[in-house]
Amino acid sequence: MVISMNLSQIIAAVLSFGITALLGFVTIPALKRLKFGQTILDIGPAWHKSKEGTPTMGGVMFIAGSVIAFTAGIALMWAQGLIKTDGAGGMKLLNAVFAVIMALCFGFIGFVDDFIKVKKKRNEGLTPNQKIIMQVLVIAAYFASRITAGDTSTSVNFPFIGQVDFWYFYYPIMGLGILYLVNAVNLTDGIDGLCSSITVIFCAAYLIICSLFDFGEMSILSAAVAAGCLGFLVWNFHPAKVMMGDTGSMFLGGAVCALGIGTKTEFIMVLCSAVYIWEALSVLIQMTYFKLTHGKRLFKMTPIHHSFEIRGWKEVKIVGVFSLIELAFCILGLAAAYFGML
Repeated sequence: MVISMNLSQIIAAVLSFGITALLGFVTIPALKRLKFGQTILDIGPAWHKSKEGTPTMGGVMFIAGSVIAFTAGIALMWAQGLIKTDGAGGMKLLNAVFAVIMALCFGFIGFVDDFIKVKKKRNEGLTPNQKIIMQVLVIAAYFASRITAGDTSTSVNFPFIGQVDFWYFYYPIMGLGILYLVNAVNLTDGIDGLCSSITVIFCAAYLIICSLFDFGEMSILSAAVAAGCLGFLVWNFHPAKVMMGDTGSMFLGGAVCALGIGTKTEFIMVLCSAVYIWEALSVLIQMTYFKLTHGKRLFKMTPIHHSFEIRGWKEVKIVGVFSLIELAFCILGLAAAYFGML
């Protein structure tokens, strides 16, 4: 099967990149005027103190670019007669719309968190419990919307095995998975360009996966988010002129999860999320080890990218190596999808 980008995907990608990159000329000065600067934790790497005051909440740039581009791409598909509103076709369209809404809801939680931080000039916004409660509500609303729309499938597709029905256990398992992965994407946003670069690769892989499994509407979202992150890298690559903040990273986390669940490729999503998962897992391992050993640390610092920083790696090198790791796992995920699920 030959995979190629259609006109709708190209338009969405070009629009998203252009809007996001151009918004930097307006958004960054506005954030500076509003004094929406990043506050750096005292427990973080000492050299990160130089980033204190860098405009944050820049995620609004690629959120705007992605949503506008997604809308334009869907409109073009509609004009071309490529969207069906009945049966399975209607469900695919709704899945894409639900995906965008869920990503926006997570982005809103991140926005509230960022807003509290910049207003109170501290690195802590919402409490962990407040974040979790809000995130669980978004997840519950996402699944409730899908069920109401008629998508009651509780099966997961495994390469070379087939579908495994998890019955009602599907929802708590996937809910915990979304909760973990959204926060994992958030943790990956720790150095210039890292989260953006990893997400470009993930969404590029899912652009292919959506094409393989005929999820045209979701492929528009993949193209828009990937290109939006590329447009953001114009401003976010080291040395960053703006940071995405929780506003951006939580939006990306929501988009990542929605792409996997909305295309019924949950297992492939896990493979393609290797770097995100690794980042969050390092934090969980560190916390557990710290408690069990009464104060000892397994890693020099977590999330794991900071451990490499302390070892002397430059930010650009970390982004490069982590991106190669992400690319390798995405290729593995694509191979598993192509050979094991088609």
